[in-house]
Amino acid sequence: MKTTRRQMIWNSLRYTAAAAAITQAAPLFAAAASRRFKIGACEWNLGKLQPACFDTAKEIGLDGVQVTMGGIDSGLNMRQAPVREAYLAASRRTGVAIASLALAETNEVPLFSEPRGAVWLLDSLDVCRALGLRVILVALFSKGELRASDKPAVDNLVGLLKEVAPRAEKAGVILGLENYCSAKENLDLLQRVGSPAVQVYYDVGNSTDKGYDIYQEIRMLGKNICEFHAKDGPHMLGQGRIDFKKVRAAMDEIEYSGWIQIEAAAPHGLIPDYKAHLATLREAFPAT
Repeated sequence: MKTTRRQMIWNSLRYTAAAAAITQAAPLFAAAASRRFKIGACEWNLGKLQPACFDTAKEIGLDGVQVTMGGIDSGLNMRQAPVREAYLAASRRTGVAIASLALAETNEVPLFSEPRGAVWLLDSLDVCRALGLRVILVALFSKGELRASDKPAVDNLVGLLKEVAPRAEKAGVILGLENYCSAKENLDLLQRVGSPAVQVYYDVGNSTDKGYDIYQEIRMLGKNICEFHAKDGPHMLGQGRIDFKKVRAAMDEIEYSGWIQIEAAAPHGLIPDYKAHLATLREAFPAT
């Protein structure tokens, strides 16, 4: 039964994609005169995983929320139309945008080895399209951590992404891989996949934790970055290891324009600390 199920899942990924040259990254980048930055926060940092997070985001003053597919215990409930409508209604009511989608459950169910992860990735394309979004964060940490030294895991992931990427291209969706790999390791992976629909979701805090030169990495990755997370370990933004004005300078060089999602600590309380995080980022990344 297990073998049959695995075969069915992989068979569902095999199809012939329409041959179209889609430049997925173009809307995320702009010349300096028209560059815009929008600042949001991750749903999981704003309290419970529910539409009420939009009220919290509005109180903080955020532009948007990065929502999740839902936890494993909820059956990734963003796949359900009534759940999506509740989020869309909360967004309309508060004026806070749904910024992007996160598939975080692949931290617990490795995408490179578990068929369920492949199914969820495909489902996330449908959810992203239903919500009118462009970017899916594909998390590769914890049990699902991608290590460049684990060649079988990398090979499996590349194979899966090659199968899914044409469908993402057709849907106009970018799969943003978030991991602990270096810029070079990520570029090698992207080159093997060979699709503009597979890019890097860059977290300046994670990369700082690994000792990478984030300012140089941003420049190396360039237009292969689809979106950013802003955090700095236990530190308040602007008071720790990361110079966000230098991050801005690197972004200017690659002409990045788009979302920056706060995923930072809140040692003094969610609302005051996130208002402080937002003020720090607004200084470095004005809306206009």
